[in-house]
Amino acid sequence: MENLTKINNPFIAAKGDEYHCFGCSPDNKAGLLMEFYTDGSKVYAEWTPTKTFEGYHNVVHGGIQSTIMDEIASWTVYALLDTAGVTQKMTVDYHKSLFLSHGDVRIESEVKVNDGKTATMYVEVKNSKGELCSSAEVVYFLFPPAVARRKFNYPGKEAFLKTL
Repeated sequence: MENLTKINNPFIAAKGDEYHCFGCSPDNKAGLLMEFYTDGSKVYAEWTPTKTFEGYHNVVHGGIQSTIMDEIASWTVYALLDTAGVTQKMTVDYHKSLFLSHGDVRIESEVKVNDGKTATMYVEVKNSKGELCSSAEVVYFLFPPAVARRKFNYPGKEAFLKTL
């Protein structure tokens, strides 16, 4: 993705064989294998759907679309808000079918509200033609940064944004 900075995945080295996140572990072959990028104000991902994630024939399952949006919202918290958190609420809208045969999918996330205790991200999933297929408002409960580091092994924003 041109003109974007790749977000490092510090969990790979920190967790080793114990790291099998369905959304972003490169070693979870049953997972989504997502990678993330930023321009400093939004977080982006491109993802290639496969038959593994099919609902109706040739359509990406709606639950997978929701998972993709929840995952990128989490990485938005990590890389842009310098803490960790958990999903508090997610409202999803499906606008049109996301077809497997249309190739790569583009996902974007941006912070709409951040009051320090919760953050609301707006996420869009677009097909390869740039058409909006699904969107979500994802509210995350934010851990205080010290708690995120101590209890949830959050390595700090710098670990996500360091040059590889």
